[in-house]
Amino acid sequence: MSQSGKRKADLKVIILGDYAVGKTSLICRYIDGTFRKQDSTVGAAFFFKPWGPYNIAVWDTAGDERYSGLSHFYCRSAGAAILAFDLNCPKTFESLWARFGSILDAANEDCLKVVVGTKSDEVDEKTRDVSSEEGRRLALELNPDLDEAYIEKAGAPYFETSALDNKNVTEMFEYIFQRCLPLSADQHRRYKGKTSTIDLLEQSSDGGGRKKCC
Repeated sequence: MSQSGKRKADLKVIILGDYAVGKTSLICRYIDGTFRKQDSTVGAAFFFKPWGPYNIAVWDTAGDERYSGLSHFYCRSAGAAILAFDLNCPKTFESLWARFGSILDAANEDCLKVVVGTKSDEVDEKTRDVSSEEGRRLALELNPDLDEAYIEKAGAPYFETSALDNKNVTEMFEYIFQRCLPLSADQHRRYKGKTSTIDLLEQSSDGGGRKKCC
């Protein structure tokens, strides 16, 4: 799909998280179903994802603190945010409040905030510092408008993922898409096999040229 042929996105999703928590690996696993170690994102990268009759733009932001102002800019008009942290590094979980809470002020008022633990394949359940319950509790605190009936049906907006093992990657993205742009069962059948066209681009922080990032 050429960029000129794309219409305006129906939903903007922003991915935030500290440096090296695996944000880009998560996206690339979802895109092509393979795991590859990625170079650090410079500025931001984005792709368009068809979801039924809709177009979704997903923005992957750099985790380095020097790009915090840029992340705030990319958060504008976001309808959903993925807050990623490394399950093996508790300080990256603490950053979700300390660094990224204020950045999300630029997103839509009803922005869905999904807390995502990465690298679950490396977790030692006996020694882990951030429990599943802590992650789930943060997700619920960040989304006070989610009613109990919805949470009972679809679950809390919290996922523990592995880009290496492809654990909960598709489930996490489809939770977001279905919540923000719900498809009926009939639409799922109608568009099955027609939602895989993806164009992933990288944009430098100085607004320069774009290149394929994976």
